[in-house]
Amino acid sequence: MKIYRVGGAVRDALLGLPPGDTDWVVVGATPERMVELGFTPVGRDFPVFLHPRTHEEYALARTERKTARGYRGFAFNCSPEVSLEDDLARRDLTINAIAQADDGSLIDPYGGQRDIETRVLRHVGDAFAEDPVRILRLARFAARFPEFSIAPETMTLMRRMVDSGEVDALVPERSWQEIARGLMTARPSRMFAILRECGALARILPELDRPAAGDGRGFARALRAVDHAAAADASLEVRFASLCSRIAAEPAVVIEAIAARLRVPNACRALALLVAREYDAILAADALAPEALASLVTRLDLIRRPDRLEPVLAAVRAGLAADRETDGGVDFPQADWLRRVSAAARSIDAGAIAATTGDPARIPALVHEARVAAIGGIEAGR
Repeated sequence: MKIYRVGGAVRDALLGLPPGDTDWVVVGATPERMVELGFTPVGRDFPVFLHPRTHEEYALARTERKTARGYRGFAFNCSPEVSLEDDLARRDLTINAIAQADDGSLIDPYGGQRDIETRVLRHVGDAFAEDPVRILRLARFAARFPEFSIAPETMTLMRRMVDSGEVDALVPERSWQEIARGLMTARPSRMFAILRECGALARILPELDRPAAGDGRGFARALRAVDHAAAADASLEVRFASLCSRIAAEPAVVIEAIAARLRVPNACRALALLVAREYDAILAADALAPEALASLVTRLDLIRRPDRLEPVLAAVRAGLAADRETDGGVDFPQADWLRRVSAAARSIDAGAIAATTGDPARIPALVHEARVAAIGGIEAGR
């Protein structure tokens, strides 16, 4: 039995990047032997085990055979006769098909070190075409490593996968998982640009591929916005909202369609809808009367959820930078003004107002009037 470090940990070490999770492949073992050694089985589709002390994942070397469309349509062979080279051959990209022995030596049968040196993303072999998730993974790696180019033959293969309908077998949860990880890279725009170049974006996110912007520049604007959010180290929710906030003339309908198709988490969906609905009102905040500002605070639900303001402002700021086509910061005085407006509205004690009236039906109106007055007070002092 031999054990090798594989995949991302080896790749990132060669790139001089901080180590992440370490994966291991075990050659010449059986599931029964792994259990005897104290490993805990956790793999659902094929044998994967957790180390008894480190809890890192150890997978038996395996080959796979395509049995149906989609990323689950495989039969696996994890017998002790499967070699390390056989296991590496099934991996997606050459830079992810490098193994390291316990003496530190590298096993690189498919030229991964060369492609790291020349900064190229290249598929290992024909098995790449059997799993549509690999298109999303490659696009995500392109966003994580924007200095890497894509081998022409790999782009050609991805286009063939789209044309053959293989990409249509992607399931929503797996698609969102890869898209979410790509959104959290330094250059998420490149993920969407690569997906569009190979034709997959039209199948996965048709609304982004053909945004209904009147000037025809909606796609480029969405990509600039999400990159600005990434540059600000924004959360996943803010990045998704930045991408979608101006995606169409009626963005709410489009956001709902995207969220339903990809089963987007509710926190991402809710923030995107809120930003899309209130984007123009937030940019006009400096000119709004106290009554309208109080209503905006209510629509943003800032009384109950004051923590919601900063993510909303971050997404609007990213959109504003995209609208102005700037690479740097933007002047956004509405942000500070809305912080003051929110604080003034939240300073009103609704309970104290309720205690002064004998008519419960009048309480909401009285509280609203008090908030308008408080906002008017700070506006007078501007």
